[in-house]
Amino acid sequence: MKFDLNKNPIDLFASWLDEAKITEPNDPDAMSFATVSSDGYPSVRMVLLRKFDKKGFIFFTNYNSRKSNEINVNSKGALCFHWKSLRRQVRAVGNVEKATDQESDDYYFSRPLGSRIGAWASKQSKLLDSRETLLKRVKEYENQFEDKPPRPEFWGGFRLIPKEIEFWSDGKFRLHDRFRFVQVKNEWKSCLLYTSPSPRDLSTSRMPSSA
Repeated sequence: MKFDLNKNPIDLFASWLDEAKITEPNDPDAMSFATVSSDGYPSVRMVLLRKFDKKGFIFFTNYNSRKSNEINVNSKGALCFHWKSLRRQVRAVGNVEKATDQESDDYYFSRPLGSRIGAWASKQSKLLDSRETLLKRVKEYENQFEDKPPRPEFWGGFRLIPKEIEFWSDGKFRLHDRFRFVQVKNEWKSCLLYTSPSPRDLSTSRMPSSA
């Protein structure tokens, strides 16, 4: 299968995600998101991609959660999509920053009422003595806010701003298609892979640039 290495990688990602929305039985926008703990250990979990554009990939969470605390210490992160039905994978690495208040508000108020209440009730990543305690907190916030809960200050979005995006597509006899886009001086440079290029290779003009 041939792929256009001159295409903007975000546009290519969009086309792959559109295909996954047709073929994946559940959550085609699910991605693993990795951070690094304060003691240097990798930390990974599944989150849902809720928005993406030329600036990056956005997901939403509790700002007091483990992932948020790790981002506050080390703002570098990585994500990975795997669409088993298509036998494809997309990886990206980059710096992570908070989404704008407007982006967080827009998504929060698009959620079902129960999810908005849940954002208040869940002390994400903290110890919970019983599920009954959680349900009690849900009831308390339902009584407090009724059907108009505001967005909590401790809840919102993060954006991973990609410095590198890698695409992988399964091939026969393990002869896969694998190609990488890297930001060099605010321009995407692309290359085919079967072994990773060195940083020196990425900075040379021999690599084709994307449109």
